[in-house]
Amino acid sequence: MKIIVSLLLLLATCLPALAQVQTLQHQDVKRRYIVYTPPAYHSAPQQAFPVVFNFHGGGMTMAEQMLYTQMNRAADRHGFIVVYPQGIKQDWNVGFGMDYLTGTDDVGFTQAMLAKLKQDYRIDARRVYATGLSRGGFFALRLAAELPQHFAAVASVGAPMPEPVVAHHGKPEQVGMLLIHGTADQVVLYEGKAGGYLSADVTLRYWAKVNGIAAHAPQPRLLPASTSDDLKASMLEHGNGKHSVALVTIEGGGHTWPGADAFNVGLPIGKTSSSIDANEVMWEFLGRHGRVMHSGKVTKITDK
Repeated sequence: MKIIVSLLLLLATCLPALAQVQTLQHQDVKRRYIVYTPPAYHSAPQQAFPVVFNFHGGGMTMAEQMLYTQMNRAADRHGFIVVYPQGIKQDWNVGFGMDYLTGTDDVGFTQAMLAKLKQDYRIDARRVYATGLSRGGFFALRLAAELPQHFAAVASVGAPMPEPVVAHHGKPEQVGMLLIHGTADQVVLYEGKAGGYLSADVTLRYWAKVNGIAAHAPQPRLLPASTSDDLKASMLEHGNGKHSVALVTIEGGGHTWPGADAFNVGLPIGKTSSSIDANEVMWEFLGRHGRVMHSGKVTKITDK
């Protein structure tokens, strides 16, 4: 795996037209991140592009996240930029495992990255999104609570709402929210963990309330099944015409990125669904959300 990752980093460095390893100084620490630009970015020099921050899981690297999730392929198909940040000691400050307020300033790092991206790339500031796996997913949810003025929508894989984020943000603002979670996840439990994080269902209800969406929701709909595995995926989504929240449940799914090649992570973390491609499900959801900017005031919309 380490050899593959080393080659991947070398490839990213040698192909500046598509992927670049960037650095910035934040709080006297040199931080790194990979920026992937799709071919459309170079063929449409006057166009601004959406950007998705893709945060790695605990113990992983930015290059491993890029290799494992394969989000670059979706970026090529749909025309968006992907940013893979690197956490200090391969971790993110989500409020447990390190102090919420005095631990690593990953929120400030994200703000610094976004500011630099706006300088260096043609970014559509109305369409900035975040996603992540496990610790990266927890952190994406923290960003939704702390930086709603920047992020139009967030998608989390294998990571419901951290309780410290709930405790520190009594009045979060409206942000589109997609959760993807396997019921057989033994690393981050679908049912939640007291003192750590809410359950997937409670997280959905939490963000529905934040977004002013009525508690009554339609029945979950089954997503197209695959003949290559026995995992069924269902999606529960509801909205109010302006904002949407959704939960994709993978029956029997593990702590994995649906549609990914399990070989690329190489850990015994449960079954990976091939019924859905998490990247496609995410972009279909994220891409419908945007922020409206006018008279110095920013609001959020859901593009239907």
